[in-house]
Amino acid sequence: MTIELPVPSANADSQPYWAAAREDRLVLQKCSDCGAYRFYPRYLCPDCWSENADWVDVSGRGTVHSFTIVARAPLPAFREKVPYVVAIIDLAEGPRMITNIVGDDALGVAIGDPVAVTFETRADGFKLPQFQRALETAQ
Repeated sequence: MTIELPVPSANADSQPYWAAAREDRLVLQKCSDCGAYRFYPRYLCPDCWSENADWVDVSGRGTVHSFTIVARAPLPAFREKVPYVVAIIDLAEGPRMITNIVGDDALGVAIGDPVAVTFETRADGFKLPQFQRALETAQ
């Protein structure tokens, strides 16, 4: 029996983020006053406290800052997923994001690996940004 994986709850601050993810787009808030990007979505800029921000498409690229491999499912829905990688990604635009590393080579992840966003579809068409290793092949 397969159990559906949970989906995050959108709130007023994060709704544009989740709507863009449904379109396979990674967006971040960018402060209209100081230009700082921010993640997680929130009302005030953590750099200058401005209330003014725009949602902008970002590259979806980054590097692995840290990670752990989860070998024991925290909930029954995750039993079929273990082992899996939870990572902190330094996005190219600056903020850090906690997410999963997915793909056939996910368990070979290392700190400093380049990664690129991909989107995992869950219940009701909900899409969750995840990352894959983006190692360049030697030429």
